[in-house]
Parts: sequence; C-alpha cells; structure tokens
Amino acid sequence: MEPTAKLDPMTEAALRSLHEIATPEPVSWLPQTWGWAVLAGALFVMLILAGIRWILHYRANAYRREALSLLPGIAEQLSNPATRPNGIRNLGEVLKRTALAGWSRQEVACLSGDAWVRFLDEHDNDDLGHALERLLNDFEYRGSVLADLPSNVCGDLVVAARNWIERHHVSA
Repeated sequence: MEPTAKLDPMTEAALRSLHEIATPEPVSWLPQTWGWAVLAGALFVMLILAGIRWILHYRANAYRREALSLLPGIAEQLSNPATRPNGIRNLGEVLKRTALAGWSRQEVACLSGDAWVRFLDEHDNDDLGHALERLLNDFEYRGSVLADLPSNVCGDLVVAARNWIERHHVSA
C-alpha cells in the first residue's frame, strides 16, 4: 500500500470545513397564486352542477325505464297467437301510460283513434311510428286479424314502441 500523502495544514483545514451539499426543498404542488384556487373552485362547482343535472335527468326518465322494462313481456305475448290480442292491448296501454307520465293528463287522457296516432307521430323524433299507426288504427279493434299477423310485424310493433319510448321529446 502506498502511504497516504501528507497534505498541507491549509488543505486539511479546508477539507474538514466542508459540509454536505444542501439540497433545496422540493417544489410544492399547491397553487402559488389565487387564480389557480379560483379555477379549481369553478371546476368543482361545475362538476357538482353536472352531477345534479345528471341525477335530475335520470329521475325524470324513470317512466321510460319502467315502460321499457315491460316491453319484453309484451313481446313474448305478441309472439304467441293465443295471447296476441292481450299483447296488443298491453302495448297500447304502455304507450298511453308513457305519454301520461310525460305530458299533462288534460293533453293525453282524452286522445284516441286518429288523435292518438297524430299525437304519437308529432312527438316521434325519427318518424318510426308507422308500425304503431297500423297498430292503433287497425289491429287494436280487429281481434280476428291479430291471430294471422306474421311474427315480424309483431316484432316491428315492439321495436317501434321501444323507439318511441326511448326517443320521444317532452317539451319543458
């Protein structure tokens, strides 16, 4: 081993006076100006308002979800020729109940026949209600014709009713 080199006293004193390098404090993630706090507050308020709006929209469309939950049972009734008249009647009832939930009773309760068809057509955003028009104008009042309906027509009725329930527009 090599002997350690002897350092002069000034160098030794300088080396002894050295300390660890002082690292600065980490930079804080907190906003440094009040503008960021205002922006965070505004975003928080907007999130709260969006959540409230979503909850109100969800609650306002509860009648749609209930009506849509009844459609599979009606589709099953329509697929069987023996229960088809009841299925047609139930489909008309679900549509009327849906309309009563969305509009005022004075506006909807008295509608029947052509006025009811016109109401459904006026509030159909996609003009998909032609199968429903046939149902409400012809099939509902002709019991003997119902047993002879092809199954695709019954499927079209359920699809048209589903589309109307999902897409009708209720003005505020």
